[in-house]
Amino acid sequence: MCLAIPGKIVELDPQHVDRAVVDVVGVRRKVDLGLLQDDPPVLGDWVLIHVGFALSKISEAEAL
Repeated sequence: MCLAIPGKIVELDPQHVDRAVVDVVGVRRKVDLGLLQDDPPVLGDWVLIHVGFALSKISEAEAL
């Protein structure tokens, strides 16, 4: 079992399409989006993050 935390994508890296900046309870972190290539997240999407990797997209209701 792993612990994943929700974060909202607030910035996409134009030079690296597999990277984004997410907001996690007011703290901004760089996250790798490589695991979500089949359904790439866009600005404003919520993702579950584990050790710097976005594992899946989730709804805002699930995130909150």
